Amino acid sequence: MSELRKTISVPALIAIGAAGVIGSSWLYLGSEFFADFGAGGTILGFIIATALAACVALAYSALANRMPRAGGEIVYAVVAGNSFLGFIVGWLLIGAYASMVAFYVTATGRLLSTVWPELNSVALYSVGGETIFLPIIAIGFALTLIVLAMNWFGAEFSSRAQLVLFSIMVIFAAAVVVAGFARGSFDNFWPMFDSASETSPVVSTLSFVLPAFSFLTGFGVVAILAEEARASAKRIGQIVVLSVVLAGAFYTIVLLATAWLLPWEEIAGMTNGTIEAFDVAGMPLLSTAAFLIGALGIVTTFIAVFSASSRLMFALARIELLPPMLHKLDAKTGTPRNALLFTTGIGLVLGLLGPGALVWFLNTIGVFIAIVWAVTVWAYYRLRSQGGLGPQPSRSWTTLLPAVGGIASVVIVFAALIPASPMSLRWPFEYLIFIGWIALGVVLYFRSPRRMPRTDVLRSLLGDYYDRQFGETDSPAPPVEDHPVR
Repeated sequence: MSELRKTISVPALIAIGAAGVIGSSWLYLGSEFFADFGAGGTILGFIIATALAACVALAYSALANRMPRAGGEIVYAVVAGNSFLGFIVGWLLIGAYASMVAFYVTATGRLLSTVWPELNSVALYSVGGETIFLPIIAIGFALTLIVLAMNWFGAEFSSRAQLVLFSIMVIFAAAVVVAGFARGSFDNFWPMFDSASETSPVVSTLSFVLPAFSFLTGFGVVAILAEEARASAKRIGQIVVLSVVLAGAFYTIVLLATAWLLPWEEIAGMTNGTIEAFDVAGMPLLSTAAFLIGALGIVTTFIAVFSASSRLMFALARIELLPPMLHKLDAKTGTPRNALLFTTGIGLVLGLLGPGALVWFLNTIGVFIAIVWAVTVWAYYRLRSQGGLGPQPSRSWTTLLPAVGGIASVVIVFAALIPASPMSLRWPFEYLIFIGWIALGVVLYFRSPRRMPRTDVLRSLLGDYYDRQFGETDSPAPPVEDHPVR
C-alpha cells in the first residue's frame, strides 16, 4: 500500500490551512461586493460565514484527530457511510479545487491588468460577455506550470514556500489595516447599508453568505494533507479550526479597514476595491502592498488547491474509484505526480473560460463545499454515536456547534438550487456547471472497478489507523456495509 511521506511541519501546516483559504479576488472584488451587498452585508456576511465554517471545522477537527489520513472528507464519508458517499464527496471537492485552479488561471492576469492595463490586448474570444485576452491567459498558464513545478518535488518544498509567502502576506496586511484605521473614520463606514436600496439589510447580508463560503473553502486542505504532517493527530485537528478563524479574521479586518478609509459608497463605484481605495486615498505604497497581498494570495491558494486536489484523486484511486495511475507515487519524492498532472489539465481547460466565468465558479464552488460540509457533519455525528471518535463528553454545548454549521450548509444548498431564492445559482451557466460535474462523476463512478471488499477499502484508506478505529474494545464503531449499485 502506497504511503505518503510525513514532510510538512506544524508552522507550514498552519500556513497551508490559512493561506490556502485566503485568495486574491476579494481585494479587487471588494468594490463589487460593496455595490451589491453594502459594506455591512459584505462584512457581516463574512463574519456569519466564518462562524458557520468554524462550527463545521469543529467536526473536521474531531474527525482529523481520529483519522489523520490523505483524503480527509473522503475518509470520513467512507468510514461513516460507504464508498459511493465517499466518491460523491471526493468528486465534489475535486470539482471545487479544480474550479479554484481555473479561477486563478483567470484571476492572475486580471489582478496584474489592474496595474498594467496593456495586458488587455490581443482579443481571442468572448465568454459570458467578457473578452478573453491572450496575455491574461498566458500569464495564468505560466503560473499554473510554476505551481505544478513547486508541487512536483514534494510537499516539503511547497509547504516551506507556503510558510514564507504567508508570513510576508501577514506583514503587508498589517500595514494596510493599521493605515486604513489610522487615516480613515467611522463615518465612512456608517451607515453600513444603502438606505435607498430596495433590498433589506438582512437579505443583503444573507445573500453574501454563499459567495463568502467559497472564500472559506480551503481549511479542509489541512485534513486532506494530514497524512503528510509531522504533527500529532490532536494538533492537526486544532489547526483545522485555527485555519478558518485566521482566514475569516483576515478577510473581515482588511475589508473593514478599507470601508473605514473612504466612504464605502465611493469604493463601491471603483473597479479594484482595496487596491484602488488606498491609491485614491493618497497612499500608493499601501495600494501596492494590497496588490502584493493579492498576488501572494494567488500563489498560496494555488499551492494549497494543487496539493489538495491531487491527494483527493490519490485517495479515491487508493480504493479503486479512480484509475490506478492516480494512486502511483514518485519513487524519489513520494509525490502523486500523475494526479498533479490531471489537476493541471482540468484547471487549464476550465481556465480558458476566462473572466466571464469568475462568479460562476465562485457560486458553484460554494454549493459543492456546502454539500461536503453537510456530509462531513453527518459523518461526525454518525461516528460519534457509534463510539468511533473515542471517549466524548456526554453533555457539552460544543457538540451542538457542528450541527449549526451542518444545518446552515443544507439550507445554503437548497437556497442555491431553488431558482426563486435570492441566493440561487445563475441560469444557465452555474446550473450547467453544477449538473455537468455531477453527471460526469456518476459516469466515472459506474465505470470504476469497485472490486475491493469493505474491509480492504477501510484498511487502504486508514492504514495503521484501521486498528485504532475498529480494533479497540472501547470504540468499536463497526463498519457500515457498502451498498454500491453494480
